[in-house]
Amino acid sequence: MTEVWDETVDVLVAGSGAGGATGAYTAAREGLSVTLVEASDKFGGTTAYSGGGGMWFPCNPVLRRAGVDDTLEDALEYYRAVVGDRTPAALQETYVRNGAPLIEYLEADELLKFSLLPWPDYFGKAPKARADGMRHIAAKPLKVAVAPDLRESVRGPLDADRLGQPQPADYFVGGRALIARLLTATARFPDTSARLDTALVELVVEGGDVTGAIVESGGQRRAIRARRGVLLAAGGFEHNDEMRAHYGVPGHSRDTMGPWGNRGLAHLAGIAAGADTDLMDQAWWSPGLRHPDGTSAFALWFTGGIFVDDRGRRFVNESAAYDRLGRGVLDAVSAGTVTLPYWMVYDDREGLIPPVKATNVSMVATERYVEAGLWRTADTLEGLAAEIGVPPQELVATVARFNDQVRAGVDEDFGRGEEPYDRAFSGGESPLVPIEQGPFHAAAFGVSDLGTKGGLRTDTAARVLNSRDRVIGGLYAAGNTMAAPSGTAYPGGGNPIGTSMLFSHLAVRDMLSRSDERLPEEQSTRA
Repeated sequence: MTEVWDETVDVLVAGSGAGGATGAYTAAREGLSVTLVEASDKFGGTTAYSGGGGMWFPCNPVLRRAGVDDTLEDALEYYRAVVGDRTPAALQETYVRNGAPLIEYLEADELLKFSLLPWPDYFGKAPKARADGMRHIAAKPLKVAVAPDLRESVRGPLDADRLGQPQPADYFVGGRALIARLLTATARFPDTSARLDTALVELVVEGGDVTGAIVESGGQRRAIRARRGVLLAAGGFEHNDEMRAHYGVPGHSRDTMGPWGNRGLAHLAGIAAGADTDLMDQAWWSPGLRHPDGTSAFALWFTGGIFVDDRGRRFVNESAAYDRLGRGVLDAVSAGTVTLPYWMVYDDREGLIPPVKATNVSMVATERYVEAGLWRTADTLEGLAAEIGVPPQELVATVARFNDQVRAGVDEDFGRGEEPYDRAFSGGESPLVPIEQGPFHAAAFGVSDLGTKGGLRTDTAARVLNSRDRVIGGLYAAGNTMAAPSGTAYPGGGNPIGTSMLFSHLAVRDMLSRSDERLPEEQSTRA
């Protein structure tokens, strides 16, 4: 059928996380008219929840000015060693080599400022891993006074959304700073708009090419023609339990750290338009501290404790990078040795509160965890075993063996402390802490995620491919709407944000080469 376009722009962007915001900025800066639509009530996507808001971009100008001696060849060797052949080599190389030019491009704008944020690579034993974390940067904090209209409209921090805490009145920091800087920079250019509560629900296709989209806001649908292209950077589908079940993504929407708007609408629109997909059973995983409201929220920085399975035995390196740790838990669940929730066992050296220094969502009152049965205590390890339902003799033996290894300074079972990331939160010292001071405690944990990472397959210009590896003209994808170049791995902090930004930028660069004389101004055929 034919229909009249309600409006026309050069570029339509779905999603306002780091990817969508970078794509919109690039389009505006290059003289294109652009409309950004965000399905939820606030801008920023999952990026705005990130406390660091980091980007993994080896050899970028910020690092070069600091005298970092890295090379792109070394970074690529590391990335390929970690990711393997799960994704196309060309896609991997595009990511590693083009992050530095992107930062150079962005830094030409006085509003877009970055600084070092050292964060060790997540596979410290892989060739050419950086123990010093010098592949990682972040946006500099931005005074709220520079963009006061964004204080309430940029999502996050997590405590604001999850616990009702007020949003900071002085500075945007971390991922919020990145979003605020990009949106503010974009708004200075003509022919730009950014709309909240506006979801892309359908793509318009003519002759096999995407020529625009249908967006929905307040129950009203509008057809937007996109002369140069549509960029889908709308996050994952972690808040869609039906899609999670269909594609076999473990866990539940209640435990994800993604915002509620990440329901996979862009994925579904792309699939309906003929897009092929990959990695749809994958997510960016993490252990999750169980809270009294029933959620398990992303947690890291453990200063003690061990995780035990249903038999009361250790089963994982508790200080490993969070995605590796989360995958270890899921493997144990699949093997039938761990039932959720599982337990962190620790002693009384820090009291009842578990030794978790980065809960991301703040803990509430101690008594609520106790009343919910999430934190348990006993005078003896045998008593604690009874509390958490594991064999007493096994838990006693597990703790005894662990304590012996602490005294020896070597974790022979799981290698805790052998990689730089393991020691990132202990000042470079061993993260091995004995469990010996009663009373003894246990805290319940589940599995959380930072969003799904499966999506539409793309080429190196972020152009979406169909099942025959042919480009769907006018359609692009980035971030968690795109099948992740990192495959089933999480090479280092800042990979999700960095990938989203880079491929959104490349998408718009490709759009610049597209003709805007592809169809009549007034009508098209809906897919």
